[in-house]
Amino acid sequence: MNVTFPAKFYPFFNRKARRKIIKGGRGSAKSHSIAKLLIILTSRQKLRVLCCRELQGSIKDSVHKLLCDKIHELGLTKYFHITEHSIKSWTGSEFIFKGLRNNYNEIKSLEGIDICWLEEGEGVTQESLDVLIPTIRKPGSEIWVSFNPETEKSPCNMTFVINAAPDDLIIEMNWRDNPWFPEVLRKEKDWCKLTDPEKYDWIWEGKYKLYAEDLIFKGKFEVDCEFTGPADVQRFQGLDFGFANDPMSFHQYYIHDECLYIEFEAYGRGVEIDEWESFLDSVPNARKWKITADSERPDGISHLANRGFHIEGAKKGAGSVEDGIAFLKGFRKIYIHSRCKGAKEDFENYRYKRDRVTNQILPIPLDKSNHACDDARYAFEDYSKGSLSIFDVLHP
Repeated sequence: MNVTFPAKFYPFFNRKARRKIIKGGRGSAKSHSIAKLLIILTSRQKLRVLCCRELQGSIKDSVHKLLCDKIHELGLTKYFHITEHSIKSWTGSEFIFKGLRNNYNEIKSLEGIDICWLEEGEGVTQESLDVLIPTIRKPGSEIWVSFNPETEKSPCNMTFVINAAPDDLIIEMNWRDNPWFPEVLRKEKDWCKLTDPEKYDWIWEGKYKLYAEDLIFKGKFEVDCEFTGPADVQRFQGLDFGFANDPMSFHQYYIHDECLYIEFEAYGRGVEIDEWESFLDSVPNARKWKITADSERPDGISHLANRGFHIEGAKKGAGSVEDGIAFLKGFRKIYIHSRCKGAKEDFENYRYKRDRVTNQILPIPLDKSNHACDDARYAFEDYSKGSLSIFDVLHP
């Protein structure tokens, strides 16, 4: 049998690894290459293969059809028994198709899996990964993952790419690595590049999506900026107390030309109460300007007030989160200084909740990666309520 693969794919079956990851954009032949390799392997030896994804409403949502297509394409139809819901080979190999969500007990009970193929890994949740990975426990078993990462912080990307083990195999394949890239996709790719370069970079080049659809401040901020605020400009300061694994977040802001500038920060985890004073003092003139802090810690506010800081608790109340977000979105742009790494991380990852079944974006902010955004809301609390905007207040 004379079978060829894209050159970049060959390490996938030439090298032994517990976890094999293939990531990249559309038209790269990632899924087609994996499906073809699985058919070849299962036609030669007995393997139990789990094909899974986060959601599988029916077998039509799985890679069942793709595997069947490869069986026919390779001329191996007589060696496989194909039904509507299963695929078995003459070697005794078996393909199992599962959706992860809502099937955790079934997944945990699976035994003897030789290869697990997690398709469209970008959509998988951390909860699903925590169930799946320990389930693939047979000696010599492998986990294969194919996906196009949307964000750096997605569970799949963090688990298999950012925090990859030294012996994991990670391959990046994009359209140019596919020697059979079809002309119809080439035209689609070129048009996307011309009309929407940001979308092109994610869909076709496999780069992280600059602004995910569920990102709360999508398109409103710029990071790693360099600037120096005018000496005579009014400063605003907000403080979000850290608790457990959450960071303590303190930022100093100013407004210029209807834009918000995040110029200084103190941001850290595990900051002890006897360190709070020096922590805040690391921001220039922190004692000169009022600090509005999370009112959930009156003890913390009292502690800092007794040490000379002009600090008050935020009033919060019903709708305060939504009001604060709407207020911050009212700026033409939010510029984050290059020294403010905590603010950068939070603004890049503060998201709306998604419906677990439909994946639709809900108007509910997630209580995650929101620390800098929360202290920004506190800093401008006096201006974010009522019908007046901050520009009405500052420039009547």
